[in-house]
Amino acid sequence: MAPATKPLGGKFTQKLLKKTDTDMTHGVIWEQLLEFSVPMAIGLLFQQLYNTVDTIVVGQFVGKEALAAVGSTGSIINMLVGFCAGLAVGASVVISQSYGAREMQKLQDAVHTTIIVGLVLSVIMTVLGLLIVDTSLRMMSTPNDVFGLAKQYLTIYFSGVSGLIMYNMGAGILQAVGDTRRPLYFLCVSAVLNTVLDLLFVVSFHWGVKGVAIATILSQYISVILVMVVLTREDAPYGIRWRHMRLSVPVLKQILKIGMPSALQQAITSFSNVFVQGYINGFGSAAMAGWASYGKLDALMLIPVQSIGMGTTTFVGQNYGAHNLRRARKGVNQGLVLSVSITAILSVLVMIFARAVLTLFTKDEEVLQYGERFIRIISPFYVLLCFNQIYGGALRGVGIVKAPVVAMIGSFVVFRQIYLYINSLLHTGFIPVALAYPVGWALCSLLLTLLYRRSLICKAPTPTINANE
Repeated sequence: MAPATKPLGGKFTQKLLKKTDTDMTHGVIWEQLLEFSVPMAIGLLFQQLYNTVDTIVVGQFVGKEALAAVGSTGSIINMLVGFCAGLAVGASVVISQSYGAREMQKLQDAVHTTIIVGLVLSVIMTVLGLLIVDTSLRMMSTPNDVFGLAKQYLTIYFSGVSGLIMYNMGAGILQAVGDTRRPLYFLCVSAVLNTVLDLLFVVSFHWGVKGVAIATILSQYISVILVMVVLTREDAPYGIRWRHMRLSVPVLKQILKIGMPSALQQAITSFSNVFVQGYINGFGSAAMAGWASYGKLDALMLIPVQSIGMGTTTFVGQNYGAHNLRRARKGVNQGLVLSVSITAILSVLVMIFARAVLTLFTKDEEVLQYGERFIRIISPFYVLLCFNQIYGGALRGVGIVKAPVVAMIGSFVVFRQIYLYINSLLHTGFIPVALAYPVGWALCSLLLTLLYRRSLICKAPTPTINANE
């Protein structure tokens, strides 16, 4: 049962529902999901352009070793950044529920607590990131011709990781109240800046891997400055009041309760991917570069389902706060249909234009062959992700996080590592290793479908037909 809330109306409601917000407790559901998800998808696209542009620039102007170095570090970066992103999910759920319930004081406390948590995490993750660089690269069995470049990239990246962490926290606040447009604008500005700086530092200054790393962190700091300025100037209850900044222990406990399982899941999954990368590295630097090129397309393919999944979390969170689980379920169903349809179309397009897209990263024939093989083996299975992303997002929206996290860790970490270890013992070769991700997706989707069917969302009475829903 949803917690008791104290509804607020009148001037507060009018002030709360600014034009940049999206109140998802009323209106046409699929239109609201698209209204939320499209800007979110474009924002994720520009966010991915940071590292994608880095790999394109070094692949075209430096070499395949530099491409392998930049592209193979994602799992190490995501170990720490993913943990922070998981906590940001917890904060976003608390904020969206408070927003839906019109609890002004709790909303303000959640915003301030989120910012404080972000500042503390920035310090911790900078220090921790710098400490694990060498060890992580050795755990991945990074070849000698790539090790030095990868270490250089990671050292610079972690030195400026606070920009990415604080942007995600600030953008998460806006997204929790349905505002995806302004975070999108900020990402557009910083992504364009990153591209310009990449070309300047690599092509003109000849800084190589160091240049793309510096360009990335400078651009990320621009985005966090923009989002913090907006939140500081915002007069709605989700604006930052620096003079009144305080840590709310009850809200912090709620954020940790919801966000910590997701944070641990993302960190552990990324840690597991370090070992997956190790298996890929065993095929040599050309395979590493091919995997890195494929990885950028993989990240782009995930954008629609991720954005709709985040939209589902916000939609369910707001309607849960408003005591309308019937509407929440309809949003989940429509979100699933949207994500499956879009993902299926994109999967076909990626397989058709695989070679043409990969040539953006490199002209090396061996690298292209590896990248194309990865795409054709994995792409048909992307629709499986829709089920675990949408159902997982829905469960997070009502604060159910432990069971989904166990399912994801069991599928993406434990099962995947066992699968790869058995393949290594049997010396099965390239194709079974490439299938490590799809088999994990399939298991996770099955488990989360069962969890969702047994959740309180599905136990709500069947909704009556409403033309506005």
